[in-house]
Amino acid sequence: MTSLRQRMIEDMQVRNLAVGTQQVYVQQVSLFARHFHKSPELLGPEQIRTYQIYLTNEKELDTTTIIVAMSALRFLYKITLKRNWSLDEVIPAPKKPQRLPVILSPEEVLHFLNCVRSRKHRVILTTCYAAGLRVSEAIALTPPAIDSKRMVIRVQQGKGQKDRYTMLSPKLLEILRAWWLVEKPKDWLFSGEFPGQHIGQLAVQLECRKARLISKIPKPITPHSLRHAFACHLLEQGTDVRKIQLLLGHRSLATTAKYLTMATSKVCSTSSPLDLLPRPVSMEVKPASPHSR
Repeated sequence: MTSLRQRMIEDMQVRNLAVGTQQVYVQQVSLFARHFHKSPELLGPEQIRTYQIYLTNEKELDTTTIIVAMSALRFLYKITLKRNWSLDEVIPAPKKPQRLPVILSPEEVLHFLNCVRSRKHRVILTTCYAAGLRVSEAIALTPPAIDSKRMVIRVQQGKGQKDRYTMLSPKLLEILRAWWLVEKPKDWLFSGEFPGQHIGQLAVQLECRKARLISKIPKPITPHSLRHAFACHLLEQGTDVRKIQLLLGHRSLATTAKYLTMATSKVCSTSSPLDLLPRPVSMEVKPASPHSR
């Protein structure tokens, strides 16, 4: 391990960046250095610009991946190498396209979950939907996190390394109790292949893909789709946006408010002007007038 790599890792650890973020940043910096066959200490603004053009035009990477690569270089040059640059000019971040997730209907959620063949994965994905959890949060649940006295689930060190409470549905409690009676989990509610470890995200994602194929639902479905459905379905039931923000663990209310554009009860709660016209628009094909020939 080079001294620069070690220093960057220590800088990220001091700032308490998530382990996953640390790994991704180190990988991106390594790819940048390998592209030029030089240490990043010897590279500057012109090489960064060339590399960003290479990622965009030659590699044709999606905007999100390029943003992550540029964030890693920003951290390296600003924090670790302490370069006194105007980062917005030297390492500009591309504009991220604003895309709305495709939302499953309650009927589609039920059908999809019934198509998950593995009981363990069905319980995990059901938990994601019932409590609005990220898959990383669901797989890291412990038995004590299920508080049946207060009917809440304690999420420990979720995204942003924050603890929070979310709702515990009575139906979900029944499902989790039945799971506990069969499996008798100790350290983790959903244990992995190796002792003392919980199941991995990749295994859940793979099972999710299989279930989507079985379900024949044409919409894209990932474990995160169930979290989106949780938020959108609550909004359609009239739940306050602020309450949903707390349940999801969003830092900003603006992030939660985006679900307002996807909730059919909000978007479709008024009539289209077409429906208010005094007469229906005729779709009858009219013969061409002689003057138009």
